[in-house]
Amino acid sequence: MKWQTATGYGKRSLVEAAIGRYKAIIGGRLRARTFGAQQTEVAIGCAVLNRMLACAHPKSIRRIGTTS
Repeated sequence: MKWQTATGYGKRSLVEAAIGRYKAIIGGRLRARTFGAQQTEVAIGCAVLNRMLACAHPKSIRRIGTTS
């Protein structure tokens, strides 16, 4: 396990999962024609995905003490 953390093993699968999520929700191709508009389209798509992920994560607080 140490070599996996040292080499960053598994990051590729995380990136591929994020790209797959983007393609599934936003779409597999860009609709804008100019490069600047394509950059804007991708930035908006990423902002949308980040907002969707933020809504899905619960806000948890660690309680210190005994449970009874």
